Amino acid sequence: MSHDPDHRLLYESHCHTPLCKHAFGEPEEYARTAWERGLRGVIFTCHSPLPDGLSPQVRMALDEYPVYRDMVARAREAWAGKLQVGVGLESDFLPGLEPYLEKLHARAPLDHVLGSVHPQMQPYRQTYWKGDWDAYVATYFDLLAAAAETGLFDTLSHPDLIKNENPDHWEVGRVLDVIRRALDRIAATGVAMELNTSGLNKALPEVNPGPVILGEMAGRGIPVVIGADAHVPDRVGDGFVEALDLLEECGFREVARVFGRQRSFVSISRARASLAPVA
Repeated sequence: MSHDPDHRLLYESHCHTPLCKHAFGEPEEYARTAWERGLRGVIFTCHSPLPDGLSPQVRMALDEYPVYRDMVARAREAWAGKLQVGVGLESDFLPGLEPYLEKLHARAPLDHVLGSVHPQMQPYRQTYWKGDWDAYVATYFDLLAAAAETGLFDTLSHPDLIKNENPDHWEVGRVLDVIRRALDRIAATGVAMELNTSGLNKALPEVNPGPVILGEMAGRGIPVVIGADAHVPDRVGDGFVEALDLLEECGFREVARVFGRQRSFVSISRARASLAPVA
């Protein structure tokens, strides 16, 4: 089919810039890949600055936030009339950060705000690791639900990331009761959850979340947004067809999109047909 703007339906809703210190390529390059893959747009969600020097090695500094917005604005101007280019944030959630994040998110308009719990962050480990893996997993899902309950986020990103901290000991069935309780709380908030295709490249090669959790989400009517978590331009839109197939297998009939912090839905069949073949 033609891949003009009227037929483009999906966004790359999770990608980064070099300001996070572990991504490569300029926003214009990410936008070009989005165009080539038949996407409607690309939303940059670089790691938010955090107070008190929390993990500064993997995120922009607060004084770089205007630089970040300017970088995205240049890409938006370069692709005006062809591709929607949005600016968002991937904001870390830890209890106590809510007032800071509320002010950060209000500084300027955003198109998509991801809420992330990153158990690999050193401050997180120092606070929550007590030597008990099952308790660590339970804490992670409790915090994920707490993030949804703040109302600060549009979508919860890579929502079983904890499995990559100890892939040899991850058994979803063993912690399913914990996950179900968290999903009940998340469903009550109306917040969306992400299907993150970058999980296929991690220690446990499986999308985040895996199919068992996706099935539980479908049963609760939790909306799903697809993102590749691209840290290089070539990963924009990576695995989207496979992600749509998996969503359908898990009981979903629609996939969610977020732009301007407004959510909309498109059928999986239409979304799949809108994508350009990956060379």
